Amino acid sequence: MTEAVQPTTKPARAPRPAPITLTTRAADRVRELVAKSEKPVQGLRVGVKTRGCSGLSYVVEYADAPRKFEDVVEQHGVKLFIDPTAVMYLLGSELDYKEDKMESGFVFSNPNEKGRCGCGESFSV
Repeated sequence: MTEAVQPTTKPARAPRPAPITLTTRAADRVRELVAKSEKPVQGLRVGVKTRGCSGLSYVVEYADAPRKFEDVVEQHGVKLFIDPTAVMYLLGSELDYKEDKMESGFVFSNPNEKGRCGCGESFSV
């Protein structure tokens, strides 16, 4: 007697959480920057570079199209393209935008940070 072989199916995977989230203030600022761009762009690219006294700095730049292996985060009607080399440093982070009398800019709240330099321009993990 021959046993019937049942095809195996893989269980469905839960969707992977976004590596970074945006506040509504950050999304509003992304929307403003995209609208002001001199050339058509789809959103902003977020990454990290080796520099600064603590070792790493955040980089935010215009993104006209996704690059190979990038995560694309769409929240509040805007897109962030996450550089694949930065994902492990950004997991669980939140991007906000703050503006006061002295300065304005994007602010990262990153649970992976172990330290920051005195000026706040670079971080370590």
